[in-house]
Amino acid sequence: MAKEPICKFSSKTFNTLHPLNLLSISKTFPFTFVQTTTDMTETHSWFKDWFNSPYYYLLYYKRDKKEAADFINKLIDYLKPPPHSYMLDIGCGRGRHSVQLASKDFDVTGIDISEESIKRAKQKETPNLHFYLHDMRLPFWINYFDYAFNFFTSFGYFRTRREHDNAIRTVSQSLKPHGIFVIDYLNVHYAEDHLIHQSEIQIDGVTFYITKWFDETHFFKKIIVEDEDLPAPLEYVEKVAKFSPGDFTDMLSYQQMQVQEVFGDYNFNHYDVKRSPRMIIIAKKLLYER
Repeated sequence: MAKEPICKFSSKTFNTLHPLNLLSISKTFPFTFVQTTTDMTETHSWFKDWFNSPYYYLLYYKRDKKEAADFINKLIDYLKPPPHSYMLDIGCGRGRHSVQLASKDFDVTGIDISEESIKRAKQKETPNLHFYLHDMRLPFWINYFDYAFNFFTSFGYFRTRREHDNAIRTVSQSLKPHGIFVIDYLNVHYAEDHLIHQSEIQIDGVTFYITKWFDETHFFKKIIVEDEDLPAPLEYVEKVAKFSPGDFTDMLSYQQMQVQEVFGDYNFNHYDVKRSPRMIIIAKKLLYER
């Protein structure tokens, strides 16, 4: 008798998986779930602390809902998804984009590694909008979604290339054959040329001192938070990988996805390696004959 493939999870990760996740995965892909004591999710990562901090959302998420709505409207106009398509928002945060997608009567699932984000996002759940605490490096529902999205540079945070490959694998496995993946990422050359090395931002009585720099492989952003309610300033350092269109082409093709189009901003203008502020990649999951 052939042995079932083994998929290893730590006890912490295993406990965060929703029972429907396990049921859906097991029906489509016969994993044996094995709890382990150590894996990548046990390693301390900067983004876990920062993404769960209330100061993260104060700095980044006091954003106009119209910004998200305008982008989603243009994206849907371009993609033209069939009614009631199943969509996955990977790295969904508190659900800003998920809510906009669900408002168009698509069935939307958002996943994020931040407990605080998912706690807030779940307050917005509806019959066609669902949120789960989940690490994108680990398998999720298999062959289930018509579309998958990764917005606002919610990628590039992990320590190794293998972990990023694992995240792309999760995307590919979650999509049905011919499913569409959209990733919204920074444009490396533009970000280098327009980097503001130091800035100071005040929001609701909180001061953020921001220092940015880069090396050959990553962008860095040090954020010092001063709040009169804190006994001492807090310090966080973001680290985001410098992935080029070629890097994404390689990662996607390795997981049976092919780049269809690349846009350079939220108005879906043509991508220019030097002038475009964003790199928005549209990819399709291929169906290979065995």
